Amino acid sequence: MTTPVFAMIVAAALLHAAWNALVKVNTDRLIMVAIMMVSQAIIGCLALPFVAFPTPAAWPYIWASTALHTAYFLFLTKAYRYGDLSHVYPISRGFAPLLVAVVSVVYIGDVLSRQAMASIVLIALGIMSLTLTRGVSGFREPKAIFFALGTGVFIAGYTVVDGLGARLADSAHSYIFWLNIFDGIPITIIALYLRRDQILLQVRASWKLGVISGVVSLLAYWIVLWAMTQAPMAMVSAVRETSMVFAVLFGVFFLKERLNLARVVSIFFTLAGAIMLKTGK
Repeated sequence: MTTPVFAMIVAAALLHAAWNALVKVNTDRLIMVAIMMVSQAIIGCLALPFVAFPTPAAWPYIWASTALHTAYFLFLTKAYRYGDLSHVYPISRGFAPLLVAVVSVVYIGDVLSRQAMASIVLIALGIMSLTLTRGVSGFREPKAIFFALGTGVFIAGYTVVDGLGARLADSAHSYIFWLNIFDGIPITIIALYLRRDQILLQVRASWKLGVISGVVSLLAYWIVLWAMTQAPMAMVSAVRETSMVFAVLFGVFFLKERLNLARVVSIFFTLAGAIMLKTGK
């Protein structure tokens, strides 16, 4: 992985943690996500004159990704309902790169060195170990853990699907903008149905943050998809999940969540894994 690609993925990680923090602090997260997705669809439509039409081979991946992203957002909003940002985020984001690594190596044929594999495992364990910093209380929240793990499964699913789709499309730029046109339709319909009695009130209260989050989220994932056309998707997924470090910092400084020595150690191991991944051959 080249230094420019690595740096871009780290920037995407920062952006990803930022929009997750914005979703967490919003009182109606489903409406917030729907506004995000509508914003991204509008941007996608505006970008169409400047990007190519995806190849026929890419379209099944766009449809599959739409379904996986819908499930991901539903699980994510539920997870944040039952758990803190610094509890839910590490579980979901740490679990995903392990699954991506297994699928991409075993079924797709990506080649990783032993150091790269060790680095990915270290990053994942460093991220997920944050859950242990809560002590046994972290395991007394089974709903938060269930939805966080489910979120991780869907993250891994859409990461692999989109990595393959971006490689099969005319370009990653083409894939991401066409994907975003359709990606938000299911979650918007769900939000309109479930919040039909309060939709206007909630939109008035959340639309500014929702649009900002949508733009930030689109930019972050645009970078990731491009990176997966430049490097093995398992490596991209692992580096992207260093967003955990930024999520914890956002949680501590803006959401007033606690930072203790155990969390500092978890961050250290996550960053050590990222450095190993960058310096490995």
